[in-house]
Amino acid sequence: MDIQPQRKGLVLGVYEKEKEEESLILTTAGENFDNAVSGKLRDQLSRSGPALKKGKSRIFYGLHEDFSSIVVVGLGKKSIGVNQQEIWNEAKENIRAAVSVGCRQMQDMEIAQVEVDPCGDAQAAAEGAVLGLFEYDELKKKKKKAVTTHLHGSSEHKAWEKGVLYAEGQNLARHLMEAPANYITPTKFAEIFEQKLASMDSSVKVFTRSKPWIEEQQMGAFLSVAKGSEEPPIFLEIHYSGSSDASQPPLVFVGKGVTFDSGGISLKPSSGMDAMRADMGGAATICSAIMIAAKLKLPINIIGLAPLCENMPSGGANKPGDVVKAKNGKTIQVDNTDAEGRLILADALCYAHSFNPRAIVNAATLTGAMDVALGSAAAGVFTNSSWLWTHLQEASVITGDRVWRMPLFEHYSKQVTESALADLNNIGKYRSGGACTAAAFLKEFVTAPHWAHLDIAGVMSNKDEVPYLRKGMSGRPTRTLIEFATRLSEDNQTV
Repeated sequence: MDIQPQRKGLVLGVYEKEKEEESLILTTAGENFDNAVSGKLRDQLSRSGPALKKGKSRIFYGLHEDFSSIVVVGLGKKSIGVNQQEIWNEAKENIRAAVSVGCRQMQDMEIAQVEVDPCGDAQAAAEGAVLGLFEYDELKKKKKKAVTTHLHGSSEHKAWEKGVLYAEGQNLARHLMEAPANYITPTKFAEIFEQKLASMDSSVKVFTRSKPWIEEQQMGAFLSVAKGSEEPPIFLEIHYSGSSDASQPPLVFVGKGVTFDSGGISLKPSSGMDAMRADMGGAATICSAIMIAAKLKLPINIIGLAPLCENMPSGGANKPGDVVKAKNGKTIQVDNTDAEGRLILADALCYAHSFNPRAIVNAATLTGAMDVALGSAAAGVFTNSSWLWTHLQEASVITGDRVWRMPLFEHYSKQVTESALADLNNIGKYRSGGACTAAAFLKEFVTAPHWAHLDIAGVMSNKDEVPYLRKGMSGRPTRTLIEFATRLSEDNQTV
């Protein structure tokens, strides 16, 4: 029997013409390939139809003996860069989108080995390839063809590897968010990071804190949410010591880890409730970001805190009107048990201050109001620090996973600090500005001068808005958090 040689594919980029009379503008790798095949690529491209538009593709066969299929993808105009209106680097976004299209076409043709043109930015190309091919199908018998991507003909290996790591970080968060809640319980979530971080060097330590420790810490708000579920709560703590100075104050990431949110006694409508398996998106993104920061060996100390539990209705659950006490001694009237994320974050934010943090950044799929406000275009950022905001926004311009600053006005604080029975109420007095009153509530547990709260509810899932992510849970904004940590590691400003 003849054994078929393994087929290999090649994804190449082509730019849009700036002027009509110009000839085709190929990338450096495209030019080299065209020379190797005596101009056949240019010839085929011009014969096969109109010039390729941004994000569109064309497949060619038999051009080169090493590659059974060539997919040429449109990169848009070569001259573009940071778009001030869109607040992102358009060239990078175009590369991610185009490469993902090419790689998916290779996957459809069941080509297992694909080489990818760096298209002038190997990191963006790697991100497009790795993010574009991800699909959560491990519980299905019928799976898509596994495709391995490699950099084609370039010396940009370091940038490519960095892009692969950034994308793998986001894909881990996507995996955790997409997996069913009976597979990713608080205990299982913690075990996954214990396993993934066990193979790393001594710069990474993982502490899985169980219920007795949480009780010892007097995290009454967190425990009140967890008590409605049969699943025991876990407080996951990850320490990465990357700085040569062990005493350097750490960046503390805090992530909401509700592995399933039914709403509790204030039960959510059944339609769409299955998506609440991803209500631990904050914990998934911050833990994945720390793992990649450690793999990149960033010279910074980072601590990750993830309070993990389920929010379920039962005879032992929080009831509307109950009063609970947070770690800092403040009492909270729980008027809506579905405003539970802020309760578990309150205790985690109090605990974060014990590390003398350089900055605290928390991420949470916190409010439906955030989704109503911004949709999936950007994560909302509420912060008391312009220095932090600048770093977050600059990071997001590079990653294309954008952030938008939201207000932390006293106007909203008044709506959560007036409570009939306690110091605070877990919902705002009025229906309006729900994302802002939630942020104002969290602010009551923060004394650090550099704190940012990312409400990522609107960016939790992807339908078709981000072209290089398939439909499903998005894992956003993991890459922005990694890039942010990278920038912070390069900023020597003492704050």
